[in-house]
Amino acid sequence: MVNISFITQTLFTDCEDVCNNYLAIYKLHEMSKIMSHISTRAIHCGQSAAQWSHRATVPPIVNSTTFELSIQQVFDENFVGNDLMYSRMGNPTRSSLNTALAALESARHALAFGSGMAAIVTCGHLLSAGDHVLSCDDIYGGTNLYFTQCLKPMGFDVTYTDFTDMSAVAANIRPNTRLLWVESPSNPLMKFVDLKALCELRDRSAPEAIIAVDNTLMSPLFQRPLDSGADLSVHSVTKYINDVTMGAVMTNREDLYSRLEFLQNALGTVSSPFDCFLANRGLKTLSARMAVHQTNGLSVARFLESHPMISQVLHPGLESHPQYELARRQCRGFSGMISFRLKGSVAQSKTFLQSLKVVKHAVSLGGVESSVEVPARMSHRDMTHEERRALGIDDQLIRMSVGIEDVEDLIQDLGSALKCAQQSLDSDIYSFSTRTIHCGQSPDQWTHRSLIPPIVNSTTFELSVQQLFDPKFAGN
Repeated sequence: MVNISFITQTLFTDCEDVCNNYLAIYKLHEMSKIMSHISTRAIHCGQSAAQWSHRATVPPIVNSTTFELSIQQVFDENFVGNDLMYSRMGNPTRSSLNTALAALESARHALAFGSGMAAIVTCGHLLSAGDHVLSCDDIYGGTNLYFTQCLKPMGFDVTYTDFTDMSAVAANIRPNTRLLWVESPSNPLMKFVDLKALCELRDRSAPEAIIAVDNTLMSPLFQRPLDSGADLSVHSVTKYINDVTMGAVMTNREDLYSRLEFLQNALGTVSSPFDCFLANRGLKTLSARMAVHQTNGLSVARFLESHPMISQVLHPGLESHPQYELARRQCRGFSGMISFRLKGSVAQSKTFLQSLKVVKHAVSLGGVESSVEVPARMSHRDMTHEERRALGIDDQLIRMSVGIEDVEDLIQDLGSALKCAQQSLDSDIYSFSTRTIHCGQSPDQWTHRSLIPPIVNSTTFELSVQQLFDPKFAGN
């Protein structure tokens, strides 16, 4: 049986022990500097057994809501509390995860939040009433909802513009601009922002503004915004990092970290010890999972691009992507995120989704399972019709999160569903008179490609040798 009182005494009997504990955490951060590869960091950083008296190699779930203080701390007039006093203020399991998350982006600090939106809302509290927020126009629906229906009514000014155009960004910067909010790639249109160019523009035109980059769609493995000069890298941990409701913010700035740490405690936007434990475990397979997401994503994108039922595919690994060169220069790889446009109308989108068997239609993304959604009807439904139309988010736009299933099964499933959508298009887009002339008349079904189906009077048809000796062949 574990002696809890012994552990408490060992870890927290006096200030010297607390200092030693912080020294151990500092050493763990220093370890990340000698682990040059993210796959190694994801497994080892923040996991050292030296931080626990019982020397567990897997960080334990510390569910205690409060921690014993030493007599010296209680009667010290200068003592203002520490991380290990109340679990909202600090928790050992969460501290381990924070160390690991920081190491993923080579950041000095990281904070784990109760959800991706909890992280975004806490970042919003870095601002003061009257401040101006300049955001890219194509962003996650939840972020748009927060900016439009929460920040604006509280006295903040929010402007949306196309961050792929630096001249448009420069034109919208104001003297009171204090936050530049970026998604790169954006959700759902997969637009990339030149982060280095944006940081240079900020330094010239709005040096007091914070640049925050939502890096969710890339994961820390494939893009590190802090390396380009951004102040904050924000993640919905729920997505690629691990399938648990959680958010994260990484930063190298001491002032922002101190303020965010205070706000997290004051607002109560912390994550639970159990969720932190799950996220910590999930980090260890991040590199392995992302490798499959990347391979599958590109294979599916190429299949879709070649399909006659698809009018456009948006994937940064395709040369047809408008910012292909920027994406290659800025990223170390690509995730499994794809957006594409179906031909036809909402009827074809509905048929396509209904016909999928392996791929699920659901919101969220980045899971091991593949999923699709219609942003106009799902993740971005809170935007006005006019806002969606201006961006090109319509009923034919499909966003797909490619999972780690066998890619042949995914392509077969997509192909079958697209065939059903094609059939519905053939019957829907033509008037009755047009259908009577063209449907069933395609020359593709005949080797001689005649425009009028020939009269086939033969009463029998030759079978191939393969068909004759195939025990599964039941006729056709």
